[in-house]
Amino acid sequence: MKKIKVRYERHPELEDIEVVIRSSGRDAAVERLMEKITGQSPALLTVTSMNGEVLQIAADDVISAAVFNKLTLLVTEDGSYTVRQPLQNLEQALHDAHFVRVSRHEIVNLDKVRKYDFTLNGTLRLELAGGMETWASRRCIPAIRKRLSEGKGTQ
Repeated sequence: MKKIKVRYERHPELEDIEVVIRSSGRDAAVERLMEKITGQSPALLTVTSMNGEVLQIAADDVISAAVFNKLTLLVTEDGSYTVRQPLQNLEQALHDAHFVRVSRHEIVNLDKVRKYDFTLNGTLRLELAGGMETWASRRCIPAIRKRLSEGKGTQ
């Protein structure tokens, strides 16, 4: 867990309150802090656990979402869950700043990308939180490359 330092500075010329967050990168911890400050609640997804229990999880906790055998599976560090919506709808519901499509059947949370490698033959391997690994399809690589160059992913 990151340590948070707080300090107050008086600026008589300011009429509104201004909050600046300084960090080495904009990751999930920074996003949660910004949501708390602004009063926004994180997006929740209704999912079904593998034992059939219906519950809600925060979208920020999702590592990846993929389609297997006509089921949409969400993977978090706590486990895998099914969700009753197509991947395309789920992709629209998830916060665009964090998620990117890596193949026709999978999207990943860029905040959960630990490492990525472009290979000599033009493929892309992504190492995700929890020791997961996935490969990006060639048609998705330009969009992923752009998002990674913007500083998303690899905490």
